[in-house]
Amino acid sequence: MRIRMAGLLAILLLSACGSPEPPTSSVAPRDAEAAPQLRRDGRWLVDPQNRVVLVHGVNAVWKLPPYYPPDDAEGFTARDAQWLREQGFNGVRLGVLWAGVMPQEGVIDNAYLQASDRVVQLLAAQKIWTLYDFHQDMMSEEFGGEGVPAWAVEKLKGPLNTLPPPQLGFPFNYFTPQVSTLFDHLWAGQAEVWASHAQAWTAVARRWRDQAYHMGYDLLNEPWAGTLWINCLNPALGGCPDADRDKIQPFMDNARRALRSVDAANLVWFEPQLLAGGSGLRTGFTPVVGESQLGYSFHNYCPHAALLQSGALPIPLDLSQTCRYFIDQVTAQGEAAARRMDAVAAMSEFGASDDLTIIRDTLAAADANLGNWFYWQYKNWRDPTTQSQGSGAQGLFADDTDLSSAKPDKLRLLVRTYPQATAGIPLAMSFDPDSGEFSYRYTPRAAQGLTEIYVPLALHYPQGYQLQLSGALQRSADNAALLLLENVPGAGEVSVLLRPR
Repeated sequence: MRIRMAGLLAILLLSACGSPEPPTSSVAPRDAEAAPQLRRDGRWLVDPQNRVVLVHGVNAVWKLPPYYPPDDAEGFTARDAQWLREQGFNGVRLGVLWAGVMPQEGVIDNAYLQASDRVVQLLAAQKIWTLYDFHQDMMSEEFGGEGVPAWAVEKLKGPLNTLPPPQLGFPFNYFTPQVSTLFDHLWAGQAEVWASHAQAWTAVARRWRDQAYHMGYDLLNEPWAGTLWINCLNPALGGCPDADRDKIQPFMDNARRALRSVDAANLVWFEPQLLAGGSGLRTGFTPVVGESQLGYSFHNYCPHAALLQSGALPIPLDLSQTCRYFIDQVTAQGEAAARRMDAVAAMSEFGASDDLTIIRDTLAAADANLGNWFYWQYKNWRDPTTQSQGSGAQGLFADDTDLSSAKPDKLRLLVRTYPQATAGIPLAMSFDPDSGEFSYRYTPRAAQGLTEIYVPLALHYPQGYQLQLSGALQRSADNAALLLLENVPGAGEVSVLLRPR
């Protein structure tokens, strides 16, 4: 959603919701020699060694034709994948666009899949989990966005789409009759469009179902509620859970069923209507009968801060407290929504800004909820939907062609100590980006590997670190960038406290 929540109104009244609860189930260990892929175990992601994985990642979505990043310094090369791994990012939400997979109705573009596979293999070589994302904004280029093929947009058009395309920019075109009615027609079940969306996903699944470091399929980025959008901002109505339940979920479940015909194992991720990421109001997805590998992909963007960033509020105001409350509510709501639908949660977008307070608060909320996250986004990549809003603030670099131009203050927040794999169930975690102090507690459980904690030496521990352990033994060298722990037999809990020297 990015800065795009600007315009979405500081009238929101946020309702509180409960904290996430740890699961009690576990899955049987898989063959540790098989290609590593993530599975859901209760509220957790687990690897083939039965370790709980926390994902700290970035988005990588090239929105311009041909919808994949070029193999050059501005785009994505082996050096980019290596850089991500060196900074401790272990996940990428990779834009694989419907418009790229199926530019003509019923015809899969295998050359597009091959070009995208170049990036997939670079990430896998660095042991980075990949979440495949059918990204869209405002339907297509005709309306200032991208993602849905032009032929599908033509099939969805009705009488209101005889009007000229709106020129309000992002995100305001969403609110227009032209774009909203397109989504109404999409959710109404236009059979050929539904079938083609599902066909495109089955092609993606066939290509990558056995791929190492597979994290699943994000079926459609930020679906719009159509002409029901006004209800989604109304706290008196509790938002618009019926839009998720009755309109968006059937569309996504249609794609899920098609995927399952070729890939019975990998995670399938549903996303709620777009305004959920900027309202904190309840969403409406329900459990999917017979489906155990379901994910809930939610976004977290504070609209109050976006109002300031866009210039919509001409007077400088300190809205940090308001945004902190908002961020906490959206994070908790995301975890609660995942529980309601029997899914694992991931905050698949947040940030999109150089506002360090917002980033700090969002990461603190994610740590408190032991959550998975993907920052928006890795590089600016000439994002067409936010050029008018200073989209250079989105990325991690001042210059996309120069990895040495990484923004140091932003990196000090995003690059943090955290457990990438835990031989147990996490209980609590915190990291102070100012002092570098990290604390972590978990309950041991049977696993085929060690607990692995990433430690960013250069940014936070230039003189090394001091370590206090209880319930586990250190199995890595002192001051290692990857701290390895072996559970002590019979220990009821493991606690880790790490401080800079």
